[in-house]
Amino acid sequence: GWCPLSPTGAQTTQLLVEPPWRPAVLWDQVTLTCQGLGTTGATTWYKDGQRCGQQGHDHLSVTESGTYRCDRPGTGLSPPVIVSDDDLVLQVPARALLEGDTVTLRCRG
Repeated sequence: GWCPLSPTGAQTTQLLVEPPWRPAVLWDQVTLTCQGLGTTGATTWYKDGQRCGQQGHDHLSVTESGTYRCDRPGTGLSPPVIVSDDDLVLQVPARALLEGDTVTLRCRG
């Protein structure tokens, strides 16, 4: 039957976290990378719902805790990434996890 989604239409904007653990913590010197369709250098960044940073850069070095998202003209708004400034954090790998996966947790402080 007829399907409304072309393979390219299914693309979404992704926000990658380096180092690749969630929740991200400020003292890890976190870098966010925005990936999506559309022109490179057309990224808009948001922190706690407010536009922030210079438009255009695909990478953001995080200097404050908060909830970050990025927007690309071709694929829209990314899912949120939380950067915490907690002294103690239990982290999971920043990739999609499925039930039954073996996963390493990190308790860090």
